[in-house]
Order: sequence, then C-alpha cells, then structure tokens
Amino acid sequence: MRTLLLYPRFPQSFWSFEKTLELVGRKAMLPPLGLITVAALLPQDWEFRLVDRNVTTLSEDDWNWAELVIISGMIVHREDFAYLIKESNQRGIPVGVGGPYATSFAQEVEAAGADYLILDEGEITIPMFVEAVENGEKSGKFRALEKPDVTETPIPRFDLLDMEAYSEMAIQFSRGCPFQCEFCDIIVLYGRKPRTKTPQQIIAELERLYELGWRRSIFMVDDNFIGNKRNVKILLRELTPWVEERGYPFTFSTEASVDLANDQELMDLMTDCNFGAVFLGIETPDESSLEVTKKYQNTRDPLSESVNKIIRSGIRVMAGFIIGFDGEKSGAGKRIVEFVDKTSIPTAIFSMLQALPDTALWHRLEKEGRLRKGEANINQTSLMNFVPTRPIEEITQEYINSFWELYDPQNFLDRTYRHYRILGTAPCHKKRQEKAKQAKYGKKRAGKPIDWRMIRALGIICWRQGILRKTRFSFWWYLLQMFIHNRRGIPSYLGVCAQAEHFLEYRELVKNKIEQQLAQYLAEEAAKEDSSEAELVDSLAS
Repeated sequence: MRTLLLYPRFPQSFWSFEKTLELVGRKAMLPPLGLITVAALLPQDWEFRLVDRNVTTLSEDDWNWAELVIISGMIVHREDFAYLIKESNQRGIPVGVGGPYATSFAQEVEAAGADYLILDEGEITIPMFVEAVENGEKSGKFRALEKPDVTETPIPRFDLLDMEAYSEMAIQFSRGCPFQCEFCDIIVLYGRKPRTKTPQQIIAELERLYELGWRRSIFMVDDNFIGNKRNVKILLRELTPWVEERGYPFTFSTEASVDLANDQELMDLMTDCNFGAVFLGIETPDESSLEVTKKYQNTRDPLSESVNKIIRSGIRVMAGFIIGFDGEKSGAGKRIVEFVDKTSIPTAIFSMLQALPDTALWHRLEKEGRLRKGEANINQTSLMNFVPTRPIEEITQEYINSFWELYDPQNFLDRTYRHYRILGTAPCHKKRQEKAKQAKYGKKRAGKPIDWRMIRALGIICWRQGILRKTRFSFWWYLLQMFIHNRRGIPSYLGVCAQAEHFLEYRELVKNKIEQQLAQYLAEEAAKEDSSEAELVDSLAS
C-alpha cells in the first residue's frame, strides 16, 4: 500500500517562529512526531512517503503515487487539514485522518469528506483500521475504549524526515497528566494517569537519532514530563551515563508542571542529562483564577519563588499565561506583565482563554449557555469563544496592550539578559562542563565544523538589535557582561535573543486580528440588540 502521510501547514502563530527560523536556515521548529509514529505502527511492508507542508511542497507526483492518504494534526491545523481532505477526495484517493484535531472534532472531519476516522491513540485504533482496509472496507470510524500501554510503542520512523529542515527533534516519554485543570484538553485526550515508556525505549529512540546524525536540541513533547516523577527519575538515572559517554550530543527541553520546583533531586537529574529548558503552565499570578480553573498545583507555593528555584537550578524557563478566567478582576493583563518582568521569563506565551471541546470548561459553559457559535482554537489571534464574566472589550484591550508590552524589543532583551545571568550561577554548568571534557567522545565534539548559517544569523542579530533598534546600547553592554559572567551561555542567550525577530512581527498580527474580530463581534451583538428591540416593538404593536 503506497501511503502518503500528510502534515498540514501551520498558520502563523506564537510557536511558528518564521523569522527566527529564517535566520538559522531551518524551515520548521519540530517534525510531525505523530505521523512518524503512525508510520511505525502501520504494516512495515507498506510504502511510505511523508510530506510536511511546513517544509516542502506537496506535488502532483506525490498525489499520483499515493494509493492511500493519512492526515494527522492539531486544532491549529484545521484550515489546511480540510483542504487536504478535499484534495484527496477530488483525486479519488481514500483518506484516513487522526490526531488531536480529528479526535476532538470527529463530526467536522467526517463532514469534510474523510473516509477513515482513526481516532484516539493509534496503538489501539491503527490495527483496527489496517484490518478494515485489508478486508476491503471503504470507510470506518475506529475508537479506543481504553488507553494503550505505551511500552509497546515502536521507535518512530525518523528516517522519513528531512532532518536538516527542523530546528529541533521530538520524542515522547509519557502521555497523560495527573492534574484536573478545567480548560485543558490533555486529560480528555490522554487521561489523568500518566503512562510512560521504559528507559530502554527512550534510549533506543535516542540511539536511532544519533545513528542518523542528529546532534542538536530534542524537545520531549510530553504535556507534563514529570507527571510520574518516580518513572522520570528512573529514566534520567539510566539516561545520564548514555549522554555522558557520547559527550552530551543533545540538549533537551520539555514541558512540566510548576511543582518541579519542589524536587531538587529531579531538577539535578534533568541538568545532569543536559536538560536546558522547560515550559511551565503558569496561566496567571491571580490565585483566585487558579482556583476557579482547578489549577490547584499552582497555588501551593509562591509562583515567583518556584520559577526562581528552577532557573537557579540551571533550567531556562518558558511559560504560558492566560487571560479571561471567570471572576477575573480588571488589570489581569498588567499583573501578568508584572509577574513576567519580576521573574525575568524571556519567552511568555500569552493567550485569551478558549473553551476546547469536551473539557470540563466546555461542558460547564455549554450548560450555562455561554458558548459562542464559532470555532475553538488555540492560536493567540483568536477571540474568546465564550461569553466571559467581565466585558470582552476590556479583556481584549488588556490582552493587546500586555502582548505589546511583553514583546517590546527592549523589555524582551532586558528579561533575557537577567534570566541568563541567573542561569550562569547554577552549579550544574561547571559540573557538566567537567564531565564533557572527560567524556569518551569529547574530542570528537570539539572538532565540529563551523556552522556558517549560525555565523550569518549572529551577524543579522547584531545588526538589527545592536545597531538599528533602540536596544543598540544595552545589546552590546549585555553581551559584554555575558562574556564576563556566563561565557558558556552566550550561544543559548543569543538564540533566545533571536526570538525577538519573530515576536516583533507577531505582536502586530495579534493586534490587528484581535481588533478586527472584536469589531465584528461588537457589530453582531449590536445587530442582535436592534433585532430584539424591533421584535419587541412589533410584539407590543400587535
């Protein structure tokens, strides 16, 4: 079976980093891990061709070659996902769909023309789909009644990727999260009992990437890497000698809950394995909003103290923030900006709250009659899809102003510098540097060729931020201080500085799109009021 695996195109978003990727000559941040895992789960005597629409063109030759199309993606891929289903239908090629978007919006993808709905987790539903295809069935919907044992998941087909196109590689250790945040669809999709792979599985995946020549950053895509702390520690203890022996060939990053700060042993194990960054779901510094949304794990300790503990342990912090919770008081956006500045978090993803399908928030708002007609989304350019408890105009203006302030080039540079000065004091860096020198493959790493793309990127950053913009004086002063106090951190520091090239353009997009949607929303509400008044007048007259 000649199977064409399609990954839809990302719209411009917070995480798309187009301008930053352009600087370093890459085309996308991360590969489609779901699709290459699907390829490993399908019969290996099938033929596969992977087309990631974010890095390459889908050609007529691809369509003509295919006997079957499989599409996977997230909610953010909705528009291109529908386009690909339509193109497959027009060519008469059977199309199967799966992944988070298809699972959350099964009726939508079915209406768009998908033949096979391979929903939930593929370890269970892909064998059902294969059996149906082999039996000659032309359509079908395949659902899992339980969560699969991920210790049976095969090594993803990394060989299908154009590795030079990606800034980072992706692997997965666990699925599921033990917490109960009302707005989160992770616990809906993957459950509240974290399931983990074995250390041997992860090491085998890393060994495969090593064999294929990968030597850059790897993002552990778990939605909460530390959901099962016991198993994470077992993994890290077994992983440490592997990375040491190979001279630390990869740097790792991941997502975790804020309670990471309460476990110094865990943070030390992470830095021993070369984990350099973590994304935290902070959401808001307002404790009342955290309680409303049932994010109790963020209320147990002072949030700013937790963030500082993680940074001082040598792990760079990225964080997510949300505005628009029920009962939220005016000025929430300003309080988020103040928190980000206080904790010196460079990369702060900021969104208006969205009610995603099947979440506890979705069901509560539906019961209260507060869901707006329209599409739930997770992009920062989407207006809220429900009626909030304070005026939407107020929330929207706070959101736009705060986003603008967070990604002012000087504010971003100031936070990044302060963050890296704190990172530079972490004891793990000196310890890891000594181990790298003693590593078996240390000398090989020292002889890496010059990366001219990075040299070019550095030149552009220095020109734009050190000469053209208002950051020109502080840029050079901060770079000098980094050379004196945290010389080893300079490459990573400049990498984060490069993100400003994306955010400067993206904040304009956020402002323009949100203002347009708000104007449309207010016009629709005004029209509804006029219509209601006219109906009332007609009723009274009759």
